[in-house]
Amino acid sequence: MKIKLNSTTPDQLDWLVATCEGKIISIWGGNTIEVKDRYSFEDGYKFSPSTDWSQGGPIIERERIDVSYTGLLWGAARQLNEYEEPDEWFGPTPLIAAMRAYVASKLGDEVEIPEELT
Repeated sequence: MKIKLNSTTPDQLDWLVATCEGKIISIWGGNTIEVKDRYSFEDGYKFSPSTDWSQGGPIIERERIDVSYTGLLWGAARQLNEYEEPDEWFGPTPLIAAMRAYVASKLGDEVEIPEELT
């Protein structure tokens, strides 16, 4: 199912980030996203970079995503190159805004999600 990135729920956003990160994804009851790193023999782990700074923070740092508070919402932008203005994405928390900016830079502003997450 295709949806606009700015209307994603945290569960949908976590699934999209896992997809961008190339992780092996399982969806469990209650929409819990569990992932396993490729080429790893370790058990899967809960993945929620839209709510867990220990998972979302390294992505923000690695991808050089700028996060700021706009007065009403958090905004985030990832500049793809020095010649283009970065798109700004918004969310109720800095992690949600930043993960939207990350996913948009990889997949665009309209994304495909599985039916289990609708």
